[in-house]
Amino acid sequence: MLGGALVRQKVQYSANQYLRGVFYLLLGIIAYIPSQTLRVYLYSLAGIKIGQRTVIYGGVEFRSPKNVFIGDNTIIGHRSLLDGRAGIKIGNNVNISLGVYIWTVQHDYNDPYFGTKSGSVIIEDYAWLSCRAVILPNVTIGKGAVVAAGAVVTKNVPPYAVVGGVPAKIIGERTRDLRYELGNFTTIPFS
Repeated sequence: MLGGALVRQKVQYSANQYLRGVFYLLLGIIAYIPSQTLRVYLYSLAGIKIGQRTVIYGGVEFRSPKNVFIGDNTIIGHRSLLDGRAGIKIGNNVNISLGVYIWTVQHDYNDPYFGTKSGSVIIEDYAWLSCRAVILPNVTIGKGAVVAAGAVVTKNVPPYAVVGGVPAKIIGERTRDLRYELGNFTTIPFS
């Protein structure tokens, strides 16, 4: 009897892994649908909480989409990666440029078994993550902060700070008078 239960457990595990793989394959297909409106709708069906007038460009990769929250008037650039395994919260009027990677889980290089460590990522209103920036787990990007192109953020970024480099360090300050609204103000059928 014990052997039969073990076989059923292995079959159930394999079936779950297969269905998970199909789900991620479908997310990958959605990423390349040439319709902004349809893409956002299908992502919301997949569990991503998406605010009004938010734009998600083509080729964006989501991991654990049910743990991703994106606010209003936010833009997610082409070929970005949002790893929601430990949770991502993105505020309103955030600009995430092309090829930005946001990680919430990473390997612990000091762990003898190469285990992982994780932490959620919070990106507050009006932040701008420029192209090819990398955000590592357990980081908060403050309101209005700017992450320069190619920067690797390993620590919290204060509000309105401008950071750059590897690892990212404060290199300037941004104005606190931010009034713009990003997002989709017109129907963008193919983007």
